[in-house]
Amino acid sequence: MACLTNQFVGLKCPRILRTRNKNLGNPIIIHTKQKIVCKATSVGTTNAQTRERLKLKEMFEEAYERCRIAPMEGVGFTVEDFHSALEKYDFDSDMGTKVKGTVFKVDANGALVDITAKSSAYLPVEEASIHNIKHVEEAGIFPGFREEFVIIGKNEADDSVVLSLRSIQYDIAWERCRQLQDEDVVVKGKVVGANKGGVVALVEGLHGFVPFSQIFSKSTAEELLEKELPLKFVEVDQEQTRVILSNRKAMADSQTQLGIGSVVLGTVQSLKPYGAFIDIGGINGLLHVSQISHDRVSDITTIFQPGDTLKVMILSHDRERGRVSLSTKKLEPTPGDMIRNPKLVFEKAEEMAQTFRQRIAQAEAMARADLLKFHPESGLTLNSDGILGPLTSGLPAEGLDLSETFPAEES
Repeated sequence: MACLTNQFVGLKCPRILRTRNKNLGNPIIIHTKQKIVCKATSVGTTNAQTRERLKLKEMFEEAYERCRIAPMEGVGFTVEDFHSALEKYDFDSDMGTKVKGTVFKVDANGALVDITAKSSAYLPVEEASIHNIKHVEEAGIFPGFREEFVIIGKNEADDSVVLSLRSIQYDIAWERCRQLQDEDVVVKGKVVGANKGGVVALVEGLHGFVPFSQIFSKSTAEELLEKELPLKFVEVDQEQTRVILSNRKAMADSQTQLGIGSVVLGTVQSLKPYGAFIDIGGINGLLHVSQISHDRVSDITTIFQPGDTLKVMILSHDRERGRVSLSTKKLEPTPGDMIRNPKLVFEKAEEMAQTFRQRIAQAEAMARADLLKFHPESGLTLNSDGILGPLTSGLPAEGLDLSETFPAEES
């Protein structure tokens, strides 16, 4: 027992605290040594967090000092590089400069355009097209639309620029008109206005002037308004913004395509006691009452009405006077079909016209053979097609029907 006691000499036992549970009334024993250990662990955790915070603070202070003293140290992209990159996206905002842009928003007055610049750009609706439109969408302009624009102004209030498509389209239209003039092409122009000297026609988006002296028909300006006319360019001067057009030159060119015996589609324009005036592609031809049918026509209004579409055959063509004589009589399979069954006449029109042309060719061959017979010194020879040399000046190039004598036509 003495030996066991000696082993614990110098040892201190922890105090035991007693407390009582208020609910149960039993004492609870707590060893103070365990409590001390828990406090020590808490203090150790708090010290580690403090050290971490101090370390982070030192890092931030070092970074701040480094940025203040040498901000570009270790950075591969310098300030010069940054300014150089900006210059690549900078552009000349002077008037007339062309820039590429993409529409990203449209509104009632125009469209906002991204031109990859420091400032925004705006396309007003009046500058969106060469034609008069009320909304940019009428010109096919929607978000995502990409095109080349031209700068026509600048808004000092917000440093934005004003763009135009209309100016570019005008330059293209002038170039197109010059090309059409060089090629001597017939174009269609809509009459949109008039003055005491002539009418104004819209061609390729440009307003051209057609003097009354250059209009083929005797129609008034009011009658021509909103109608399309075949036209040719007489003068195209962009510097003077002047376009002069001629309907007569276009009509003369179109009339050269009208061959005797050819079948064309026409529209009845007006009716007179002596016949019907037929529009055949801008040319006004006369279908005389005697050339409607082999049977007698007492009242032309029982057969035609203004606006009717029909097939007619070219009988003659006076290019100098601009007169074209037409016939449906020559297209009748049997006499009187135009009165009884006009639909059949139109169905057989090409077939009957071919027969008519063959008769003309035969008559020409006979006439040339007679000419060779009485004038052997002429040197004309008959080829395999029955054609003898050139026609005399007294015969039209398309031939002449010598088998019938056409009744006189009233003018």
